[in-house]
Amino acid sequence: MSLSNELAKERSRAAAERTLMAWIRTSLSLITFGFGIDRIVSALYAGIDNKSDPQSISRNVGLCFIAIGTLALLSAAFNHHQDLRRINRGDFTYSSRLSLSFVVAIALILVGLFAFVGILL
Repeated sequence: MSLSNELAKERSRAAAERTLMAWIRTSLSLITFGFGIDRIVSALYAGIDNKSDPQSISRNVGLCFIAIGTLALLSAAFNHHQDLRRINRGDFTYSSRLSLSFVVAIALILVGLFAFVGILL
């Protein structure tokens, strides 16, 4: 074990920590946004008897954001744990894997389409 190898491991661990913290911020934003959508629309339509029910649409969209945020956080924690295990083993070979950012982007596109169609109809 040389000092340069140990310092490289520490830099890799610090980078993995920063990545996890970024995912925590992103997930928290998604969860908060989902909660906010539901609460704001519920407050706006409180006491209004309307045939169209924007509350159910906003509730479903809000729940989707909360679910995406929670699943992204769970997946980020799992990926972080795997990265730390790889660093400890010294396994630095590149392995292709599905990007968490891409999965979250696709999920948000689907929620956006769902919201668009729900509001349009």
